[in-house]
Amino acid sequence: MQTHFYLSISPIEALIASQLEPEAFGRYMAIGTKNGSHEYIMFIEVSGEFGSDFDWEYARTRCVSHENGEPKHSLWMSVYRVLEHIPTDVMGAMYLTTADGRSLVLEQAGRYIPEDRPFHVYQELTPLTPLVVSSLDPAGFAASLTNPDEHVSVPRVAFADLKVIDFDDMTTTGNIGAAYDRNLEHLKECIRDVTSSAGKPSKNVERSVGAFSYQIIGDGVFIGDRTGVVMYEMPDITSIRRNHYEWGRSAMLF
Repeated sequence: MQTHFYLSISPIEALIASQLEPEAFGRYMAIGTKNGSHEYIMFIEVSGEFGSDFDWEYARTRCVSHENGEPKHSLWMSVYRVLEHIPTDVMGAMYLTTADGRSLVLEQAGRYIPEDRPFHVYQELTPLTPLVVSSLDPAGFAASLTNPDEHVSVPRVAFADLKVIDFDDMTTTGNIGAAYDRNLEHLKECIRDVTSSAGKPSKNVERSVGAFSYQIIGDGVFIGDRTGVVMYEMPDITSIRRNHYEWGRSAMLF
């Protein structure tokens, strides 16, 4: 059986080997072989055996079928500083798996042209997890977080662009769950700060967000550093309703 390698970016950063195909792997990670965890997982299939940061021989000798022929479901290869050691050119499709094991496949976008808007709301996914308002576009935001000249930085970051409430008419925003319920006034304050001429370019709305919902993803998910970003583009609601209806219901998009 073929061994696949998966970069988990949420809810945990990890590199996992598996003999399961991507959608079967997502289903296994979400619900297991027994009724139990029921949690979402965001992961990317990557081409294996690149560089020397991971023990590929360990995967070759341990990611093998069971005696009864059942495939090896998961072999955890690393859970620390994984993202920074995986080149973006070996990253394939991203899978957004719901708590009941349904996956939406996102391909890397071609050329990303950011929308010109005064601010963005980002959910950092790994290795940091704050909810952030920023006047920077995704490439600028990734560059700022990975700038080693800053007092605090990381080598690479994964984050999602989020839908933003239409404060003039909240009924037009669509179903984004309770993401902003606890911090709506603070969110507005952060937006005012980053859009003012004297404000900082980015401000944390929350230091850490435990539960992240797919229904709030806007343009897509980004992975980036000072050299640029790769984007996994989120389909619009019409496309999801037409082509991925069961996933959309499972993800509570409608």
